[in-house]
Amino acid sequence: MLTLTGKAGEFEDAMAAIGASTRARKATEHGVNGDLPAELTQARRFGKTRSAQSTALLEDYVELIADLLASAGEARPTDIARRLGVSHATAIKTISRLKRAGMATARPYRGVFLTTAGTALAQRVRARHRLVVDVLRAIGVPAEAAEADAEGIEHHVSETTLKAFARFLQSREER
Repeated sequence: MLTLTGKAGEFEDAMAAIGASTRARKATEHGVNGDLPAELTQARRFGKTRSAQSTALLEDYVELIADLLASAGEARPTDIARRLGVSHATAIKTISRLKRAGMATARPYRGVFLTTAGTALAQRVRARHRLVVDVLRAIGVPAEAAEADAEGIEHHVSETTLKAFARFLQSREER
């Protein structure tokens, strides 16, 4: 039996006192809410998350490089490292990954530049970020929290969900 604090059974007694069903109590005891999805479905979901995590870093770099190029005319590895809160060596390593992926080029003593593919990715990432922020703001999330939360959400949201977000915002505008 699961107990949080105190004597054994107090948690279950509290759940019963607030009217929690037997199923809800058992779900809490076992750490799941309802039935598990099919193995292949669950594997696909976790795989999607792992894939998003591996591309999120590159997307953040491309987006930042585009922003630095637009605002300062250059994107130096030192500036990238400072803005992302990573070491210079980490920034150089990730920039090398971008170059291998055909997203960026770098010239000695001149900084980092995006290729056509890198620029296109930065535009998609920026549009996705704006859409997520706009939805969060529409449901009442404060601006600063929406910006911060969008940094994580934007990399994990599917195209299906993005389309639903766009429809939601469009329906609000039509009112």
